[in-house]
Amino acid sequence: MIFYKLNGIKILLVTIITITFLSCQKKLEEQPFSFLSPENFYKNEADAKVAINGVYSAFYTYDLYLQPMWNLTVLDDDHVSGADWYLGTTGAGNPQGYWGVDGPWVGCYTIISRANTVLENVEKINTNIDIEIKNRILGEAYFLRGWAYFQLVQLYGGVPIRLKSLSADPTANIPRASVKKVYEAIIEDFKNAETKLLPCTNVKSGELGRVTRGVAKGFLAKTYLTMASGSATGNVLVRGGTDNGIYTYTKNIVAGLDSINTKTYYTLARDKALEVIASGEYQLFTSWIEMWSKAGRNKKEHMWELQALGASTFVNEIHNYFSAYSTFGRGAVWYTNNHYRDYDTTDLRVLDGVVHNYEMNNASRTKVFYPSWQAWKYKVVNGITYNNTATTDDRAYVIKYADVADPSVSRSDAHFPMMRYAEMFLIVAEADNEINDGPTSQAYNNLNIIRSRALATPTPINLTQEQFRSFVLAERAREFVFEGVRRYDLLRWGVYLQVMNKITTGQNNITKVRNTRNLLLPIPQSELNSNTAITANNPGW
Repeated sequence: MIFYKLNGIKILLVTIITITFLSCQKKLEEQPFSFLSPENFYKNEADAKVAINGVYSAFYTYDLYLQPMWNLTVLDDDHVSGADWYLGTTGAGNPQGYWGVDGPWVGCYTIISRANTVLENVEKINTNIDIEIKNRILGEAYFLRGWAYFQLVQLYGGVPIRLKSLSADPTANIPRASVKKVYEAIIEDFKNAETKLLPCTNVKSGELGRVTRGVAKGFLAKTYLTMASGSATGNVLVRGGTDNGIYTYTKNIVAGLDSINTKTYYTLARDKALEVIASGEYQLFTSWIEMWSKAGRNKKEHMWELQALGASTFVNEIHNYFSAYSTFGRGAVWYTNNHYRDYDTTDLRVLDGVVHNYEMNNASRTKVFYPSWQAWKYKVVNGITYNNTATTDDRAYVIKYADVADPSVSRSDAHFPMMRYAEMFLIVAEADNEINDGPTSQAYNNLNIIRSRALATPTPINLTQEQFRSFVLAERAREFVFEGVRRYDLLRWGVYLQVMNKITTGQNNITKVRNTRNLLLPIPQSELNSNTAITANNPGW
């Protein structure tokens, strides 16, 4: 960002992304825009669009999704393995050793600050603006602010709530609100967004990559689910440990959610997810491969994807780290053999979703197959022989981020899934089980909708509440691996520490040992220095 003076007005130049229009005929275009002082800038619809685009632009930074956001949320769970040079900080429970550790705090508050400015000033535009577009832009601002606080409360616990721009309220020192108060602010923002945003089928809903009414409903359901499960009591069965056995853990109530009525919030979660399903705006892919192809982007169940465009500034590095083909020779992140074994052998999420034969990006073009114990199937394919040394080559690389315009570069156009329609069915399944103290036909039906896409084997019948709860948690892990879901699931269910410490040292000698400080990220020292109302960092930091 560059600041300079022009006719006495300070201008902040930012490069923002203009996201593809719903016709799918336009491509991402990079355009420079300026933010002038509100009294000189917010005059018409074009100004309002520029302003909301500036909020979205915060996603495309080294505070958020160029790397830190998925690095800090995806690399730290029980199913991830990878190169020790990459997982040696966040992946080993040492986020302070990672250069981007402050990114989520800075990036989320950037979104909040910009969204506040949009809300205060777009509301005042009463001429030269379509009322539906105006409301949509306000809805986007409400949603993005709520999304930012949703990330913050899960990553840091209670945080300062700033609902006005610094120009409207220059107060620098604001104390941390309680976890419950932050969630209340999130819910209010998502509800406001829901009433103002348009359905994705409306021609005025905006370009691809923008949030729509269904996304607001989906995140509202997810917020209720997070609160409900965080306040629940009982046991959870999780496969893992050193022997990949099934262990029973007594869940901990998430700090700050002890006063939440579990069934009330599960009911809210279920009903809101059912609204999304009933809308008919989305549908599931029938093909796992199609869903993760370039042709499948922004379609069907991709309710909200973070956009990218190759050979531009709007790229990310996720394909280079998570895919078999990489500038590193091969990717730095894969999921564990234990997680691979948790899928049925006929599950398309491993048959089609894992790369079983690949060629390394090295001088010798080494040919590798995975897994070592299925040599009968993958060692010789179409007359070509592949090799595997179990200690170094048993790497379950996913296809999710591999289909990019140019896989030979480190920064590419991989799209990141922010919300998939599949999650709505799993929310209904989980919530209905908890509301009724055991699985209902609705719970089974919604779970099997997701399973039937991947395999013919339905969910086992006659499960207890505890068994069904645990099965849904495992199903979410199988469905959303490397989509930034698993760590949050372990945390909201209050079993993160137990599950991680049961593993001790994981595949590739990556330590999984964690202590209570790993439940939250450290608040940046710069924030502690500037906001004296925050009197202490998170425990252990």
